[in-house]
Amino acid sequence: MSFAFGMVRLLRAPIVASLLGLMVAGCGINTIPTYQENAKAKWSDVLNQYQRRADLIPNLVETVKGYAAHEREVLEGVTKARAQATQVQLQVPPDVLTNPEAFKRFQEAQAQLSSALARLLAVSERYPDLKANQNFLALQSQLEGTENRIAVARRDYIEAVRQYNTELRTFPGLIWASTVYRSYKPMETFTVGEDVMRPPPVKF
Repeated sequence: MSFAFGMVRLLRAPIVASLLGLMVAGCGINTIPTYQENAKAKWSDVLNQYQRRADLIPNLVETVKGYAAHEREVLEGVTKARAQATQVQLQVPPDVLTNPEAFKRFQEAQAQLSSALARLLAVSERYPDLKANQNFLALQSQLEGTENRIAVARRDYIEAVRQYNTELRTFPGLIWASTVYRSYKPMETFTVGEDVMRPPPVKF
């Protein structure tokens, strides 16, 4: 009889372990790291799109310079803003997403570049020959597509961070955040006004 009970216990052990595993998996213990990884992936896309824009600007500046070399102040402004934004992006610390000061520096540098780029595009309106240049038209198309990608990437990142931050503050995520994932911090999101963050108008 005792042998039979022993066998039953041995058979029950794997079943109990499996059930406990399913219970733990189903109670949200993996949700916080999953949301965190998703937010990081969306942030990488934001960085990639901003870099794509930065890569287009030198050719854009050179093309404009060929038709409007005397617009030196505007051209230098774009070049300087691009250099600043690129430097900030290269120096982004590993903890940028949970570092308010670093995140603020990043978004301010990108906003300044957007503003300088908008001034450059406004200048181009005064030069019909520039607006008809095929190289300029190709750059315009690439820039417009990039600005749209930036807007989408930024929106996706904001939503991913919202999910992650909400999970840290609500049940049952709150329990895991205060026990298993105590080192996980809320992530920063874009706070610059809509008028600044809106893609600059690209009209040629």
